[in-house]
Amino acid sequence: MASTRDTICALATGAPPSAISVLRLSGPTVIDIAGSLLLKGIPPPRVATLDTLQDQAGAVIDTGLMVFMPGPASYTGEDALELSLHGGRMVTELALKALIDAGARLAEPGEFTRRAFEAGKLDLTRAEAIADLIDAESEAQHSQALKQLDGALANLYEGWRTSLTECLALLEASIDFPDEEDAPQRVDEPVRQRLSDLIGELEQALKDGNITERIRDGFKIAILGKPNAGKSTLLNQLSGRDAAIVTEIPGTTRDAIEVRMVIGGYLVWLVDTAGLRDTDDIVEKEGVRRAIRAGDEADIRIFLYDGEAAFEPGEHYRDGDIIAANKADLLEDMNVSRETIQISAKTGQGLETLMDRIKTRLADLGGSSGSPVITRARHRQGIISGLDALNVAKSALEQGAGAELVAEDVRLASRHLGMLTGHVDAESVLGAVFSSFCIGK
Repeated sequence: MASTRDTICALATGAPPSAISVLRLSGPTVIDIAGSLLLKGIPPPRVATLDTLQDQAGAVIDTGLMVFMPGPASYTGEDALELSLHGGRMVTELALKALIDAGARLAEPGEFTRRAFEAGKLDLTRAEAIADLIDAESEAQHSQALKQLDGALANLYEGWRTSLTECLALLEASIDFPDEEDAPQRVDEPVRQRLSDLIGELEQALKDGNITERIRDGFKIAILGKPNAGKSTLLNQLSGRDAAIVTEIPGTTRDAIEVRMVIGGYLVWLVDTAGLRDTDDIVEKEGVRRAIRAGDEADIRIFLYDGEAAFEPGEHYRDGDIIAANKADLLEDMNVSRETIQISAKTGQGLETLMDRIKTRLADLGGSSGSPVITRARHRQGIISGLDALNVAKSALEQGAGAELVAEDVRLASRHLGMLTGHVDAESVLGAVFSSFCIGK
């Protein structure tokens, strides 16, 4: 039966100008379009072929390498064509126009990968891993995305669904064949044990402290302290740019200022905060409130104080904060504890030691994640919903409810876990996943 899909096209590389632009084409009319636009017609399968792209009037657009990948042995499972052309703006615009005039349409964000998912080429977790791999800014993000792309998440989630399928098989056997000699006569205990084991695994997964999600989204590092301690100067030094306004006037920083950067192979958000003090200024008071909130949300906290005065922890200091004494360039001898790092936010003195301390903390946090278990909020919510259904099923079983009722809750849990890999068709879930992709992927 002929496909009812349309053929899609998109620029798969960055915006021109560039050395090369790669255009992708996928769908049922790829051969027809190639035949009308390529001087030599459709290339041999999976052989890079030098050819000339022209528009329907025969005007030459460019010469480049064309690769044809017939379905189903392609990324999308459909006939696909990639055109590697010179990366000029006009070449790219004319090439896309020619493809559209020949019957293709511009792809929506993530549409190529969605077609790959719908063709069974990959599950949702691997599709998300592709997006994460493209967006990776740090070594930790890159490593985590590769593990997920290799099936670490899919295998775990599918293992949970397989266990639930086995529970359903036992329950349904007792429902459908209650009088058969070879049917299980007592399924309560094996089902209860399987449910208990799975509940334990899901609960353990939810105790990960959101580490893998924070590797993906970035760890927060908050700089806290009293006004004029040098927090904004420190932020500027660490980030290598003038991100925060620096003056000698106390209370200059009124709002939390975030700088995105990579430290020790991890993506982080470095946050400068308002000085912590009691104030009657309504705007500054709001800044202090936001500073406290930033500190509460931070994974790592740097408590900075003026080294000319003695360190006073105050109510906002907490055990585990990295303590840094500022103005080491002005003071020959600081009376500080061994754990306190002596720095000069102005000259950069001591910042290498401070960065080493931050890198150690990040390595401790990131190293606790192991293989990814939950990398997105969508995964966490699915596991929570599945766990709720399993607890209801286990409770019903222990209270002597019929196998029919227990089986229904097990099916509900299976549907929640199935949505993690996409084995349950939920249009809203698919839309949310693929809309975050770039066009051409």
